[in-house]
Amino acid sequence: MAITEEENATLISEFILLGFGNLHGLQFFLFGVFLTIYVMTLAGNIVILTVVCIDRSLHTPMYFFLGHFSFLEIGYTTTIEPLMIRTLLSAHESISFAACACQLYFFAASVATECFFLAVMSYDRYLAICNPLHYTSIMDHWGCLLLAGASWMAGFLAPVLLVTLIFRLKFCAANEIDHFFCDLKPIMRLACSDTQTAEMTTFICTALFSLGPFILTLSSYIHIIATILGIPSTTGKQRAFSTCSSHLTVVTLYYGTLGIVYGFPSRPQYEDLLKLLSLLYTVLTPALNPIIYTLRNKDVKAALGKMLR
Repeated sequence: MAITEEENATLISEFILLGFGNLHGLQFFLFGVFLTIYVMTLAGNIVILTVVCIDRSLHTPMYFFLGHFSFLEIGYTTTIEPLMIRTLLSAHESISFAACACQLYFFAASVATECFFLAVMSYDRYLAICNPLHYTSIMDHWGCLLLAGASWMAGFLAPVLLVTLIFRLKFCAANEIDHFFCDLKPIMRLACSDTQTAEMTTFICTALFSLGPFILTLSSYIHIIATILGIPSTTGKQRAFSTCSSHLTVVTLYYGTLGIVYGFPSRPQYEDLLKLLSLLYTVLTPALNPIIYTLRNKDVKAALGKMLR
């Protein structure tokens, strides 16, 4: 008896992550490289989180948000990298339908939350540089808690509808995801039902929860740069710019890599290139962030030196 498409769709209970299985002979080398980067990423963010919590001189709004950001980075990398490292040893890794949905949800929630925190951190710098007289009244204890709580809540609510729609699609015989994690585009390519609603929802969610915070971040830095340029003394300009240079570097890296990957044409001939580009924001950027915030931040370096002594 012939199996209909709908009946066949119920047979899919797991996906196969192909990862970097086509890089024969390099798996063990890449395993060592990515494992080292993952451990360094965790260690760097844990150090920043510890220093911010312990050193009372860093109990300010800027470092309060930096602590939340480091905690988010730990969860963000742990959502992706352990499974990716496992695929390097097995050439492919099976992942259940539910586990794939969970990974996509936590990945999308982490991306959205990071966008919100980058916007909040840029707003903090905007107030400190452009409206210093109102800074302490707005960025008080409750103001910081409200902004941090709103960022976490909005980020983790943002992908609920999107992930629900994607995993309500019908998946037929094909279950091999040519990627190292459950990402939006590779999953939707496997669906054998109409994906128009899911694609439209993806566009709307991206516009609201990624592009929206990006515009807020960009407008904050336009005002910050305009204010810094208006400072008459060179020393004043350098001091003002030093307080936001680390965050500006992180913003540029994060949105730059996201824009490259999701703005790149999604075609079969570009699959391997897209996987390599995806490493930029899932592996490279989270590894660089702790380095940027320690090497380019005098306060964190001083607190770290004091803690080590």
